[in-house]
Amino acid sequence: MKRSNHTKKATTNRRKNIRKKSNLRKMIVLAILVLALVGTGFYLKNKITYYYALYFNKFSHKKLKNSEQEAARIQKILTENLDKTYGFDISHYQNREDIKWDSLSIGNKTIPPEFVVMRATMGNRNADRHFSDFWEQAKKHELIRGAYHFYRADEDPVKQANNFLENVKLENGDLPPILDIEKIPRKKSKEKLVEDLKVWCKIVEETYGKKPIIYTYYHYYKDYLKGEFDGYPLWLANYNDVPTPSPDDDFDFWQFTENGIVHGINTKVDLDLYNGSLWSLKSMTLD
Repeated sequence: MKRSNHTKKATTNRRKNIRKKSNLRKMIVLAILVLALVGTGFYLKNKITYYYALYFNKFSHKKLKNSEQEAARIQKILTENLDKTYGFDISHYQNREDIKWDSLSIGNKTIPPEFVVMRATMGNRNADRHFSDFWEQAKKHELIRGAYHFYRADEDPVKQANNFLENVKLENGDLPPILDIEKIPRKKSKEKLVEDLKVWCKIVEETYGKKPIIYTYYHYYKDYLKGEFDGYPLWLANYNDVPTPSPDDDFDFWQFTENGIVHGINTKVDLDLYNGSLWSLKSMTLD
């Protein structure tokens, strides 16, 4: 009898152990499946949010139009540069309510923008009133951010650099500081203008450890800046029917229209092309 009881008890214990091991394996498999689903959910989150907002959100998009010539020129640039990376510019000229951040697209809803550049400061002491809000929204929606200072050619370069640094706190993943120079000075020579611009760049570069991006129009660059800022990333604006913004200069960015139509923005904006892949653009950002 004792032996029989011992045998039954051992058998019962073995069965319990088998059930425990079986339950443990089930829990491990279930945990792996949960982790896989969570990981997939995070991976697909942005894509799902983007397409849901694009087609189902109740944002009343204004029917903005361009002339046939301008529309054809923009479409031509998009078609010929499908391997490039696209973004747009905004400032206080766009109202906060004009932008539906989770449903932005370019080129008849075919190209999601990857970066946004916004005006942060102007001159010695002015700041764009929408900058903080736009800056926060861009980060929330995982766009690469760029902040630019609108340089006033007759004002003080040190004060202008400090104005930018006081109002802009760049983070890892943001583009380097951007200097927007497009006005001709009334009180300074060309040589003094270039000297002052280099002062602004030096102060800002010492703070962030990267050369600022120089933004200007093609003809302004050709007439005032060419040869003076070699080694700096170059952002050229050219709205003409040309294959590139400059026939003989390397460039990093091209602002190719001021009449850009972006689905999700109820005003026209400047459209920009980065002369490379998204991976290449990310390699340019601060780290």
